[in-house]
Amino acid sequence: MPELPEVETIKEDLKKKIINERIVKVWLSSKAIIKNSRASFVKIIKNNKVVNISRVGKLLIFVLANENYLLIHLKMTGQLIFRRGKEIIAGGHPEPAITELPNKFTRIILEFKNDGQLFFNDIRRFGYWQLVNQQELFKIKSKYGPEPLANQFTFNYLTKILANKNKPIKVALMDQDKIAGIGNIYASEICFKAKINPQRKAKSLSKKELLATHQACKEVLKIAIKNRGTTFSDYVDTAGRGGYNISFLNVYDREGKNCKVCQKAKIIKIAQGGRSSFYCPRCQK
Repeated sequence: MPELPEVETIKEDLKKKIINERIVKVWLSSKAIIKNSRASFVKIIKNNKVVNISRVGKLLIFVLANENYLLIHLKMTGQLIFRRGKEIIAGGHPEPAITELPNKFTRIILEFKNDGQLFFNDIRRFGYWQLVNQQELFKIKSKYGPEPLANQFTFNYLTKILANKNKPIKVALMDQDKIAGIGNIYASEICFKAKINPQRKAKSLSKKELLATHQACKEVLKIAIKNRGTTFSDYVDTAGRGGYNISFLNVYDREGKNCKVCQKAKIIKIAQGGRSSFYCPRCQK
């Protein structure tokens, strides 16, 4: 977390706050993860402008005025927080609660001419910022598979990448080099929507089950984006609002609760690839 729907929401909301606003100051903590030399990073960013924001999978791409690109990956615990005056809006991981800015987890601060500030907080320091040129960006983007809502993500494509895969279907759906943007929450929800046990080997799916999985990938993410993503605890997105897709989740984080569909079986939690998976043993075969 965050996954494709959450990062899409962050992207769209930040566009309303920082596009074409000049960056007048750059502050870097000694613990900031910058994949460039710090001197060159500050030199390129300072006095620059973000002219557009795009995304591939879970990776944010800030298009800069001087033909450079700033890549931001929140990973597990990253937060982006925009503050101007009394306005504070945030997106990313729900913890820690935003009670003080900056705080001990603040790694990077950008200050804008309009008095706005963009804070990057990260507890575990898995997230990173990286400046790249157009050629480097192309190489990075080429490592990602198509997104589930892209035209390239066809039934034939899904069938091809899952053929002969010994991985469990839920794990296979999270391979970013094959399908960009699906993470742990939505992989569990997709398997439920398709009525497939997440432990099934990908290569075992029938044509009918593959069709159901393909459709579920699109439907689950469309609903999540419409609902501004799934959030927990005191998480808010970059408009200061909590995503409300959590109320639409059928299995994720519902261990021991009755299945919303069959109303008989209880949701089971298992570990897959170091992550938690949730499923209904009655609905998913």
